[in-house]
Amino acid sequence: MKSFYLKPHVYMDSDGVTEILNRRKRAFIVCDGFMVKSGMTRYLTDVMDELCIPYMIFSDVKPDPDIATIAAGMSMMEQFEPDVLFALGGGSAIDAAKAMNYLLWQDGRLPKCYFAAVPTTSGTGSEVTSFAVISDPSTKSKYPLISEELLPDAAVLDAKLTVTVPPSITADTGIDVFTHAIEAFVSTNQDDFTDACAEKAAKLVRSNLLKAYKNPQDMEARQKMHHASCLAGMAFSNAGLGLNHGMAHALGAHFHIPHGKANALLLPYVMSFNCGCQDGLRDDTAKRYARLARACWIDSGSVRQSAFQMIRSTKGLIANLGFPACVKDMGIKEKEYKEAIPEMAVAALNDRCTATNPRIPTQADIEEMYVEAYIGRTI
Repeated sequence: MKSFYLKPHVYMDSDGVTEILNRRKRAFIVCDGFMVKSGMTRYLTDVMDELCIPYMIFSDVKPDPDIATIAAGMSMMEQFEPDVLFALGGGSAIDAAKAMNYLLWQDGRLPKCYFAAVPTTSGTGSEVTSFAVISDPSTKSKYPLISEELLPDAAVLDAKLTVTVPPSITADTGIDVFTHAIEAFVSTNQDDFTDACAEKAAKLVRSNLLKAYKNPQDMEARQKMHHASCLAGMAFSNAGLGLNHGMAHALGAHFHIPHGKANALLLPYVMSFNCGCQDGLRDDTAKRYARLARACWIDSGSVRQSAFQMIRSTKGLIANLGFPACVKDMGIKEKEYKEAIPEMAVAALNDRCTATNPRIPTQADIEEMYVEAYIGRTI
């Protein structure tokens, strides 16, 4: 059955926090330690103090939250018994809060809280998705939770919260948005609704990511990137993603590479594979890439040339954002990397994101792309 699911009420400024807290009695905030030390939590707690709403903060979230972190947060949340849950931060904080709220409810330990996501980076789109990714350090694996019950009830998109984000993080999260948009647009599960969100997200990234990267005080560009992240999240939450995310999950888990950077290192090679640049053009995917090229004002006339231009310009954008040219430039030893390739390829092949890729890869295909990304093969 085809469907397009929308749930969160999206607010675009700080007034949304007051609206959410009306008629709430106890609030629980999930974030990382920096949010507390930097005073960013006051974005929420000042309003709670004004409304005399008691709150508790769980600030032990680390990048790629693991099972132990989720369990610790669930224990605190169960003791406090909140009726509203806020996730403040990037994808890790939002994913952790999703898992806590969902698992406590599923286990019958706590009624599900009204859940509001307040992203402080423009990247994951997690505020509008039905996904959460949890890590297991013992197996060097990442496990996706997928359920409509994970969706937040509200999202607050306020670019003021992203101003202090360093340019490198702006680049990492921004290219993640772009990857979400591209993969959703060529997904085997795309439709008119996901296309509209993905295409607009891609256009916003192309027009605003470099501006936000080069000038962190450009609030218009930052707000547009916040919107792009949310739109791309709507697109891939409904259409799915693809092989790039499957490979990035495995690469990031094995070599502790931030997710956005892992996507950037792989994206041109996965696009090239999907399009058939090496072994014969695949018209359906090439036409999709050509449509994106037209939407981003970089098309070159024919379908073939427009598709190739989309891939080349994507590689150019990645370079202009200061990413390493290849995995080798990350300082990863060749022997260690090559030894990990078969295991990473199997993990990528079995990753749920890979299921909606427009071209079905073999393990050998994936291993070859990992090699290409390591040496930085010219496309």
